[in-house]
Amino acid sequence: MNKHISKISIITALAAGIGLSSCTKKFDQINTNPDKPSTASSAWLATNILTSVTSKDIASATDFRQPFTLGKYICWTEQASAYQYNKFDRVSFNRLLVLRDITAMVNNTAAGDLKNSYNGFGHFIRAWQFFQTTMQVGDIPYSQAVQGSTGVIKAKYDTQKEVFIGILKELDQADSLLAKGVDFSGDFIYSGSVDKWRRLANSFQLHVLMNLVKKTGDADLDVINRFKAVAQRPLMRDYTDNFAVTYQASAGYCYPWSNTAAQINSFVIYPMMSTTLVDLLKTSQDKRLFYFAEPTPAQLKAGKTMSDFDAYMGVEPSDQYTSTTDKKAAGSYCDVNKRYVEMYNAEPVGLLNYWDVQFLLAEATVRGWISGTAAETYYENGIKGHLNFLAKYAPASYAHNMAIDAAYISSFPATVALTGTTENQIQQIITQKYIAGFFQNSDFNAWYENRRTGYPVFKLNSSTNLNVPSTSFPLRWMYPTNELNYNSDNLNEAIQRQFKGNDDCSQSMWLLQ
Repeated sequence: MNKHISKISIITALAAGIGLSSCTKKFDQINTNPDKPSTASSAWLATNILTSVTSKDIASATDFRQPFTLGKYICWTEQASAYQYNKFDRVSFNRLLVLRDITAMVNNTAAGDLKNSYNGFGHFIRAWQFFQTTMQVGDIPYSQAVQGSTGVIKAKYDTQKEVFIGILKELDQADSLLAKGVDFSGDFIYSGSVDKWRRLANSFQLHVLMNLVKKTGDADLDVINRFKAVAQRPLMRDYTDNFAVTYQASAGYCYPWSNTAAQINSFVIYPMMSTTLVDLLKTSQDKRLFYFAEPTPAQLKAGKTMSDFDAYMGVEPSDQYTSTTDKKAAGSYCDVNKRYVEMYNAEPVGLLNYWDVQFLLAEATVRGWISGTAAETYYENGIKGHLNFLAKYAPASYAHNMAIDAAYISSFPATVALTGTTENQIQQIITQKYIAGFFQNSDFNAWYENRRTGYPVFKLNSSTNLNVPSTSFPLRWMYPTNELNYNSDNLNEAIQRQFKGNDDCSQSMWLLQ
């Protein structure tokens, strides 16, 4: 991890569909400034690309909390939150726009080891952005995406299986190219370390493969054997390898939930910690509760101390909105820990973290995909990794006299040891991954894990659920308006192929079948 940098404006309007057409030659000639260079350096383009994928993707203020509202970590009291009550709308494909810069970034580098580095970095970025996009909707443009400069302005939709095969190939290419590369400029996450980028690419491939758990019988994907092979490559070693953004004390650079002199966040008065998270922590007497939350005002008034687990009360996310606001008014709730508000650098925000990878390895071992190391070892490594991270970045003054120390880090995992059936152990692993994901993994990871495994269990209340039908949770977002307007023939073919013409949120994509 390294220093957070400026949130450079990257995204421009779609020209037509996801083809992303380039400007005309005449327009380019008229608007060329002869006093400025006609090409951008590979380092500058790498920074631009990485900013879009990390700093800009981790939203701030009320947008930062959206994935955690959907993931049932918190409830919201400003108004009835769509994500809290499972209402989805149309998604955007804007995250794919930045992929246009990859070709220039690679081509602007002379052949050799440095070109391998930028090329490998580019393949990782492509895999990351296409993965996040297909996870939301299903089939997407892939083979013809971002090809506007070649005249393809209405890209065909590849099947989700084809997209995943492409993603896996790109990650293999990233590993191979980075292994032949040298450290490069323009990277503010790992300071250009090809070793760390290679570890990230391989760790991310494990994440992609685990999301294909229902496709282990598909010979084209060969999920289990691929997982075994990738698990032997260099992977993240500890939290210093996290794919994470760190923060500093100036506007636009602060922790996304902070409300400081450098960065005002007027939305900090609205969150309430959920029973989904709080009850998990209380059940196992997990000290992370004291790092995540503030004690319940009503419980303090009743005589509880801030270091008492019973001083913390969550609110059920599926309750009626009026019930939630009544509890807020009565002080019968927990707020998020003040460190998230008062510190400009509360903690680095990771998009994929070391502990996530350890939990992936634990799950793969329990499922019988890999062997040689006990699932319990990976599981404990994941828990300890997150505990060490909190102990490093969260001041003990915010721990309500329940600071996490080395002795606790060593002993706590045994209190939640893996036990019982395979399914029970998977539930335990996903539960610990969920806990460690609080205010981390902002690309809807907790919701995707629940969609994939059913854990942790989210309560379905048909009287408040805004999905249609109200008797089930949504499974996907709907396709973008821009695609409806500018690429309707290709989009409609994909909708008919997948969902018999019904682009709605309760349709099950190939990945889930």
